Amino acid sequence: MRSTEPEAAVLLLNFGEPSAPDPGEVTRFLERIFLANARLEPGGDAAAIRARSRDLARRRSPGLLEAYERIGGSPLDVQATAQGVAVKRTLAARGHPMHVGVGMQFTAPSIEEALAKLKAAGADTLVALPVYPLCGPSTTVAALTEVDAALERMGWQPDVRRVTGWHRHPEYLRLRGAAIRRTAAASGWSLTDPAVRLVFSAHGTPIRYIDEGSRYVEYVEDWCATLARTLGLEAWTLGYQNHTNRGIEWTQPDIEAALGHLAGGSKVLVDAVSFMHEQSETLMELDVELAEHAHALGLEFRRVEVPHDDEAFAEVLADLTLGALGAEVPALPGRTSCLCRPGADLCFNGEPAG
Repeated sequence: MRSTEPEAAVLLLNFGEPSAPDPGEVTRFLERIFLANARLEPGGDAAAIRARSRDLARRRSPGLLEAYERIGGSPLDVQATAQGVAVKRTLAARGHPMHVGVGMQFTAPSIEEALAKLKAAGADTLVALPVYPLCGPSTTVAALTEVDAALERMGWQPDVRRVTGWHRHPEYLRLRGAAIRRTAAASGWSLTDPAVRLVFSAHGTPIRYIDEGSRYVEYVEDWCATLARTLGLEAWTLGYQNHTNRGIEWTQPDIEAALGHLAGGSKVLVDAVSFMHEQSETLMELDVELAEHAHALGLEFRRVEVPHDDEAFAEVLADLTLGALGAEVPALPGRTSCLCRPGADLCFNGEPAG
């Protein structure tokens, strides 16, 4: 008998991280990442590319394994799964019950595994929604490309609606601003105090991607300026969390260098603008390594927790889902034609549509 469940589905696309400090899984995770970004290094045939990816993974894995051991494994996958449950609940409460899946680019469940479950559930319309508001080539674009490749491998042809850049959603702006205000208040700090500096930490990206046309840095700067303005701030600092394990140029300034330009004795409130869940890059790179660096500079350090479980976040993702399906959602800003992935069905970062 055919299921009476709704046939529409949303697939929340995320990066993934190992949930435990398992050496084999950490190395495989890294190898997948290096392989997916293989064009950052000089050419070679398929065998050479795989060998290079394995070598890079082996060199990087001890440091990352140590980080996972320090923080007890990454909570990213667990938090992303819980977020999927919250989105399903929110959609149902708004009168749009549908299937919700969560697929990871580099850990289980893979994007293809998640798609297989949605197909088995009877879905025939699919919203592919990367949980990356700041569109980038190795996140949003790569995740959507993998959706298309997986669907082709599966021989499945649902009606796919693709979401790309969505950091300009006003409710997303409000929820991130509220998280910053809460952290400042809990610390007894005033954001308008000249001794308090809001520091945005964004995930770095290789300069090659920017040279090839990625607008990621533009989106980051736009987001930080807009969020600071919403908070009533004229002064703020931006730095990038870069990975120096491969010989390529990354976005600047490094977050450590950005802190180095602040006066000793200041208080720094760090918001991880590129991250939608807690993970090694927040719990280790910021809470441990950057905090130690800040203290060595004479800076008092606080970090804003990522509001991954805020009910407003589930509402934002529900808005994006319904907007991609063509529903009228008053909260959404004006749609644009996507410049990062032409043909996307919902984007707020490109040229005015029409």
